[in-house]
Amino acid sequence: MLLSAFLMSSCVTRTAPVISVKGGKLQGVLDSTGKVLIYKGIPYAAPPVGMLRWAEPQPVEPWDSVKVCDKFGAAAMQNALPEGSLYWKEFYNCPDPEKSEDCLYLNVWTPARKTVGGYPVAIWIHGGAFTQGYGHEMEFDGETFSKKGVILVTINYRLGIFGYLALEELDKESKHHTTGNYGLLDQYTAVKWVHDNIESFGGDPRRITIFGQSAGAGSVQDLVSTKMCDGLISGAIIQSGGGLRGLIDVSTKEEHELIGTEFMKFAGLKDIAQARATSADSLMKLATAFSAKQGMRLPLSPCVDDYILKASPNAVALADNELNINYMIGFCSNDIAPDMMKDAAAGWSLLLEKQNRKPAYVYCFSRALPGDESGAFHSSELWYVFGTLKRCWRPFTDADFALSDKISDYWTNFVKFGNPDAKSKGDWKPYTSGDNYIQTLDIEK
Repeated sequence: MLLSAFLMSSCVTRTAPVISVKGGKLQGVLDSTGKVLIYKGIPYAAPPVGMLRWAEPQPVEPWDSVKVCDKFGAAAMQNALPEGSLYWKEFYNCPDPEKSEDCLYLNVWTPARKTVGGYPVAIWIHGGAFTQGYGHEMEFDGETFSKKGVILVTINYRLGIFGYLALEELDKESKHHTTGNYGLLDQYTAVKWVHDNIESFGGDPRRITIFGQSAGAGSVQDLVSTKMCDGLISGAIIQSGGGLRGLIDVSTKEEHELIGTEFMKFAGLKDIAQARATSADSLMKLATAFSAKQGMRLPLSPCVDDYILKASPNAVALADNELNINYMIGFCSNDIAPDMMKDAAAGWSLLLEKQNRKPAYVYCFSRALPGDESGAFHSSELWYVFGTLKRCWRPFTDADFALSDKISDYWTNFVKFGNPDAKSKGDWKPYTSGDNYIQTLDIEK
């Protein structure tokens, strides 16, 4: 029943107009309502395979004929979640997607009707501990955003051993002397691609908000901590994974290189040439085995590489060097370390205020999801943000659908106006030293 509903909701009819982007021409499809144009599986960089494995993303390879974008691109290489686990049941209880190193694709949902000046844009960066996830998971969809006047873009990026391996040899071959941040550089490249091409989809490149949850939230905070994104984005939403001294931090390049060297020895790989000649499936198995030997998951995530990240996000913020844009940040009441997340969100906003910047809008998602005892768990707000409750197995009530409508209003309002409460009936105020306001997101009882 759940699978059937998901597949039906993904059905599209009729073709969309042909548009031109860097690389060539695209043709998408119209959704079943005829009100939303969808472009799936758009390449935003060259496939990171062969000599481009563990290299900075390169420009997309041009194509001659019109590329029909009616199918999502492959997800990044990753292990499947254990069948029956919480997140498998919640988000991955559907056909396993194609997985490949050739994964640098993005998807665009845009209103079919054009508007003067272009629509504001939201770029979603999925979570998954930097080792899992993809931009077309069943809880993600752009129909709700588009119908509320916001273009939604979702992206894939390199994960795990392919996205975050750091080695001195890779550092030396890079013209920017960077290693260990390939996944983060993919995200930056996708943001830059959207900025450069979104007008073709009816978007406004001056109004781009990036948002993400968990590892996606950490990625968002990394991106607002680099000057490379200055002028590319106007706002950021950090969901359960960022803030000041929050749950997710970054290590130094040197620390990552030590781990990378240990992995190479464990795998019996003498140099990067041999590693590039090893199949992707074999590398995945080796990384999994290495993690098991360590007694933990291989710690692969962004690092301070002195290129895209000159310092840790905490250090950047404390030095008053984060991007001066609009911020919204929050967590769930039964989140991973909710007290830490609350303090991190509050501390982030108070620091912005102290720096004479606009303080952040802070929220706590508190709806205990019906159907089991998991509560308002880490990532439980995603169904509500994207308006995809009908795809979920849970017995949602009318109150849940009303809450989803309100939350998607808040998110799209923030993208449009830099204020989640704009044109709404409530009074969501920024979190300041004089008013420690946190917006509770729950059903009305």
